[in-house]
Amino acid sequence: MLKSESLCLAPSPQCTWSSPRRWLNLQEYQSKKLMQESGVAVQRFYVAGTASEALEAAKRLNAKEIVLKAQILAGGRGKGVFDSGLKGGVHLTKDPAVVGELANKMLGFNLTTKQTPKDGVKVKTVMVAEALDISRETYFAILMDRSCNGPVMVGSPQGGMDIEEVAASTPELIFKEVIDIFEGVRDEQALRMAANLGFKGPLQRQAADQIKRLYDLFLKVDATQVEVNPLGETPEGQVVCFDAKINFDDNAEFRQKAVFAMDDMTESDPTETEAAKWDLKYIGLDGNIACFVNGAGLAMATCDIIDLHGGKPANFLDLGGGVKERQVYEAFKLLTADPKVEAILVNIFGGIVNCAIIANGITKACRELELKVPLVVRLEGKKKKKKKKKQLRHPFCF
Repeated sequence: MLKSESLCLAPSPQCTWSSPRRWLNLQEYQSKKLMQESGVAVQRFYVAGTASEALEAAKRLNAKEIVLKAQILAGGRGKGVFDSGLKGGVHLTKDPAVVGELANKMLGFNLTTKQTPKDGVKVKTVMVAEALDISRETYFAILMDRSCNGPVMVGSPQGGMDIEEVAASTPELIFKEVIDIFEGVRDEQALRMAANLGFKGPLQRQAADQIKRLYDLFLKVDATQVEVNPLGETPEGQVVCFDAKINFDDNAEFRQKAVFAMDDMTESDPTETEAAKWDLKYIGLDGNIACFVNGAGLAMATCDIIDLHGGKPANFLDLGGGVKERQVYEAFKLLTADPKVEAILVNIFGGIVNCAIIANGITKACRELELKVPLVVRLEGKKKKKKKKKQLRHPFCF
C-alpha cells in the first residue's frame, strides 16, 4: 500500500490544532458499500450474520460461482485457520448449499492469520459475493500527497501485487497525475490514466469513468486515500474494482458521522480503545517498564533507550500536546491496570506540555490509584520550577 500524507497547512490565528483521532478501519463489505453508493463497479454481494442468511444470499445471487469471505480487519484471511478446523477465510464454490456449510464453520469461530492476535479474531459476519474471472489486473489509487499540495492519482498496469515492489523493480510502470482541487479529474486525465493502465478500446472509456467516480467518492467521504488493487478487467469486458482500501481524514468525523458510525471497535484492543477516548496514543507491548511520554518521536526514542539498556518497554504511550490533568490521570490508570508493569518511566520534554499539569496529574494518580511500583520521573520544560515545588511524593519515586 502506498503511504498517504495529509496536507499540513500553517494554522491561522483563529485555528487550533485538534488531537489526532484513532484511525477509522472499515470491514471490506463496508468499503464496497461506500463504493457501490458512488456508482463504482464492484461485485454483487450480500452480508450475512448466520449460516442460513449466507445460504439465502448465495441463492439470491444466482451466480455461476460464489466467493465467501470472513469479515475481519486483519489481512491474510485466505491462509488463515479457524478454531473450528476450517482452513482459509476465503472460499470459492459453485454450489450455494456449500456456502451455508462453510459459513457454519466460520461464524462464531476465531480466525487466526499472520496479522491477528495468537488466539485469532471471532468472525461475526461473512460476505457472500459473486465471483468474477479477472483477465487482467491493474493498480489504481488516489491519495493526498504533500509534495503535490493536494490529491494525486497513482496507477500501474501491474496490479494484484505489492505496489512498492513494482515501484522498486520497474519504476517506469508507475504513472502519476496531479489533480487540481478546483477542477477535479479532467476527462483527458482520466483517459490518459486509463490508457497507461493498459485499457484499450471501449474499456478505456469505461475505466476512465470508474476513475472519475472513485475521485467523487474520495471527496464525498473525506478520504486521504482510496486504493484499488486490483482494478480488474473481466473476460466479459467489464472494468471492476475487486478490492479496495479507504483511509479517512479523522478530523472530518464531524462531517462524516454516518461513515464513522460504521467503525467496529470489537476487534480493537480494549486498552487502546479506552486510550483513544482520552486522545491518548497507546500501543501495548510485551515488556515490563511502562512508558509515559509526550510526542511520538520522544516516545519511540524512550522505548529504544529502555531496550538499549537491557529493559523491555511495556507500551508506547504518547500524550501529545495540550494535555489536560484528567488525561494524565487516565493514562496512569491504563498503565497500572497492566499486570506486566513493574515500573513506570515518565519522560516529559516541555514546550508543548505544561510540566505543572503533568505533575498535578501524577500526584493525583499516585494518591488515588495507590501506586505500588517504582516511578521514575523526568520533567523538563515549561513550569519546571513549579513542578519541583510540587514534589512528586511517592515512596518509590525517583
